[in-house]
Amino acid sequence: MQLHLKQQLFTCNKHELSNLIIFVLMKQVLVFCLLVASSFFVLGQQQPNPDEGMKTYYLVFLKKGPNRSQDSIALERLQENHLAHLTKMASTGKMDLAGPLLEDGDIRGICVYNTTTMEEARNLASADPAVVAGRLIVEIHPWYAMKGACLK
Repeated sequence: MQLHLKQQLFTCNKHELSNLIIFVLMKQVLVFCLLVASSFFVLGQQQPNPDEGMKTYYLVFLKKGPNRSQDSIALERLQENHLAHLTKMASTGKMDLAGPLLEDGDIRGICVYNTTTMEEARNLASADPAVVAGRLIVEIHPWYAMKGACLK
C-alpha cells in the first residue's frame, strides 16, 4: 500500500512537472512570437529623418513700441487695421499662427511667419499698421520646427 501511494505521488508530481514545463515552454514561445511580431511592426514603420519634414519658421515677438499715446478712437482703428493685417498674412499663407500674450509685459503678441527668409518675415511684420505707427516693434528669431506642426 505504501509503495502504491509513493508511485501515485511520484506520478502526480511527474504530471505536474510536465504541465509546468509545458507551461513555461509555451510562455517562452509566446514571448518570442510577440518579440518577433513587434520587431516586424517597428521595422515596418519608417523612422522619420529629423531633417526631412523640418523647416525654418520665423518667430515674431510684437513688443511695446515707443509711441503708445494714441487716443481711444485712434487706438480702436489701429487695432482693427492690425487685426486686418494679421488676417491677410494668415490668408496668404505667410503666417501660420498669431495671438496676444495674456500678461501685461513688454511682449504683447507672438506670430509665426512661414516665409522663405528672415528679411521677408521682417518686411511683412514691419508693414503691420501697429508697427508703422510705433505702437509695436518687432523682434524676430529663426525657429526650426516640423513642417505643419500644430498646437494640441
